[in-house]
Amino acid sequence: MTKKITFAFLFSFISLAGFSQGISFQEDSWDKVVAKAKAQDKLIFMDAYTSWCGPCKLLQARVFPDAELGKYFNGNFISAKYDMEKGQGPSLAAKFAVRAYPTLYFIDPNTQEIVQKVIGYRNPEQLLAVAKTAAEKKTKNSAF
Repeated sequence: MTKKITFAFLFSFISLAGFSQGISFQEDSWDKVVAKAKAQDKLIFMDAYTSWCGPCKLLQARVFPDAELGKYFNGNFISAKYDMEKGQGPSLAAKFAVRAYPTLYFIDPNTQEIVQKVIGYRNPEQLLAVAKTAAEKKTKNSAF
């Protein structure tokens, strides 16, 4: 009996943990992110950050883990984040003209053009509103 209760508790905890996660970021190259977004007919959400940026760290700690935000973003976007000073970051920074950190982009994977851009920290409610605006632009644009 105790084993059944323990199992039920663990199963419930694991299930809740899986459903309460925030934004799920892809850990792939830009080309793979673009291909995945095209295949799923979704915009790309890209977090352009640096390791030393205070507002970037706040987004990572306080905003991106938000469950409601994660539910919306994971259902509507392919999300990726890149340190603009490492790996593919410098080339992406040049391509998308990153001038401040953090810069959050919503990008059309077909044209790789910016649909929506936000500079600076946003709380979960503000970022969700921006995301919904970007999704509406995608819906209105037949090029997607």
